[in-house]
Amino acid sequence: MTDNEDRANGEAADPVVGLLLAAGGGRRLGGRPKALLEHRGQPLVEHAVAALRAAGCARVHVVLGARADDVRARAALDGCVLVDNPEWEQGMGSSLRAGLASLAGTGSGTRAGTGTGAGTGAGAALVSLVDQPGIGAPAMARVRSGYRDERSLVSAAYAGVRGHPVLLGAAHWAGVAATATGDRGARAYLREHEAEIALVECGDVARPYDIDTEADLVHLEP
Repeated sequence: MTDNEDRANGEAADPVVGLLLAAGGGRRLGGRPKALLEHRGQPLVEHAVAALRAAGCARVHVVLGARADDVRARAALDGCVLVDNPEWEQGMGSSLRAGLASLAGTGSGTRAGTGTGAGTGAGAALVSLVDQPGIGAPAMARVRSGYRDERSLVSAAYAGVRGHPVLLGAAHWAGVAATATGDRGARAYLREHEAEIALVECGDVARPYDIDTEADLVHLEP
């Protein structure tokens, strides 16, 4: 079997790649990068990667920004494709664009522990946020299971209200990237394509809080 055939078989078996947005600088947390906040004895970025893998995403791309070198040094991210977002201060939209570009093969990405570039050919990205530790593998797996093909759009819902994680089929990546600005992420694109989104209720297995302020740190466990 050739390398190309082996890669193609792997992509066919694993069409959904986890995309973790972990670039935030924690401005309202005294400048502590969210990726390195501790939860259950490990940095949030490790916790989130483990959840994506437990949900069935064998391949995970992680977008880094604030103190990226410290995150690389302190977090165990072996096997992940690490994507630098030099524009992380512009908001989540820039991280989403960087992550989708790495999946599409038009951006940079380095596989932790190998120094090699990111693979491409994914059919969809399961997008998760590093600052939502209450959303774990069960919710991620439910959303991931909604994948049908590259046109899929699937979102977790909480009491019927759309939230994270979100599955973006590859056919939508260019449109999402074109509208992802500031802290809106995919919000504008999803609003325009509301009728195409399959909602998956996750309120019984996840809590969609964000870690944004000092008050929110109460959600983190030792």
